[in-house]
Amino acid sequence: MDQLKEDLKKQIIEQLNLEDVQVEDIADSALLFDDAGLGLDSIDALELIVLLEKYYSIQVTKPEEGKEAFRSIDTLAAFILKRRAEQTA
Repeated sequence: MDQLKEDLKKQIIEQLNLEDVQVEDIADSALLFDDAGLGLDSIDALELIVLLEKYYSIQVTKPEEGKEAFRSIDTLAAFILKRRAEQTA
């Protein structure tokens, strides 16, 4: 799971063009859409949906599902692992 979190951080930085952010700047539990965290906005949420489809072949179909998954790197990684398990079951 640690490698997944590391990959997610790199992908988010690249996908959202966060030029001033380094992987080590993003705490696993930091809120992604909070000013104390990354301070992402609704446009960034759409980019995260694209990221999930592009790298993980996962679609977010319910708004409440995305809202919970996109809270932090921890919740995003858990969401990906859960969806992967569902896809292989």
